[in-house]
Amino acid sequence: MRHIDVHTHYVPRAWPDLAKAAGPAGDWPWLRATSEREAMIMVGSREFRRIGADCWDAATRLADMDADGIDLQVVSPTPVFFSYARPADQAVRTARIFNDLALEICAPAPDRLLPFAQVPLQDPEAACRELDRCLDNGHHGVEIGNHVGDRDLDDEGVVMFLQHCAERGAPVFVHPWDMPNSPRLDRWMAQWLTGMPAETHLSVLALILGGVFDRVPPSLKICFAHGGGSFAFWLGRLENAWHQRADVIATSQLPPSKYLDRFSVDSVVFEPAALRTLVDTLGASQVMVGSDYPYPLGERPAGAVVHRADFLSDQDRAALLGGNAQRFLGLPED
Repeated sequence: MRHIDVHTHYVPRAWPDLAKAAGPAGDWPWLRATSEREAMIMVGSREFRRIGADCWDAATRLADMDADGIDLQVVSPTPVFFSYARPADQAVRTARIFNDLALEICAPAPDRLLPFAQVPLQDPEAACRELDRCLDNGHHGVEIGNHVGDRDLDDEGVVMFLQHCAERGAPVFVHPWDMPNSPRLDRWMAQWLTGMPAETHLSVLALILGGVFDRVPPSLKICFAHGGGSFAFWLGRLENAWHQRADVIATSQLPPSKYLDRFSVDSVVFEPAALRTLVDTLGASQVMVGSDYPYPLGERPAGAVVHRADFLSDQDRAALLGGNAQRFLGLPED
């Protein structure tokens, strides 16, 4: 069975000036090269993230995959490029630019690198059109952010897009982004260490308590990054709240625990005890290897926590390492 990593990111080596190609001047992302193999993502005049050739160079990526024993990667956008806060027409042009560049990055190894698209989610109809274009051109699915401004995943427009994904059989990977900012969160990378898990947890709640799973078909394939945030640990609290305060939160037709087979999470939780919580709560069929490659807060080697988890049976370990992802991606069995 192939070992599959469903959570990795790319950044192109270069892209057009977005102020000219997509919209008027502003804090557009651009790349400041520091050497042939290193660069800094800039957002306007602000440094956002230092990156290396593993973001854009297929040979580097493939060598790291071989070292980690990974046969196939899902290659998704870096969320800073989503452009959800911009006018929809600008986000459409931006998505087309990066989606086409993603195909170029993955082209050297189409049997090992599966590109996921980004879409202008603030305009659901445009998002559906861009998804269709990308699926027809070689993308295998779509990565979306966990919210669009104050609109969460139970927003009617987002639900319409998810229904379209289900109709097309397109797997959806949900990644937190644009976390709340405050002086308390500016220290210690707290936005990433506490904000990302909280944002992901909130988005799972939106699908459950917002009644989305009651409205979209069970064929929707959707996976949440970073182990689903803090959701699995706090399922008991959520379940209790649903039963005790139905007047406040009982939007869903069923208790939260009845929807656990409707979504998946990745395994990038680093410790076997945390992975055990995911498996015990969601089931071994709902967890897939994810590494967050190539970023420094990710897991190397990819899937290490799955290999270290001595509580897994051989069958469950195989499912986490590749079997579940094959089903999620709609790939034929080996």
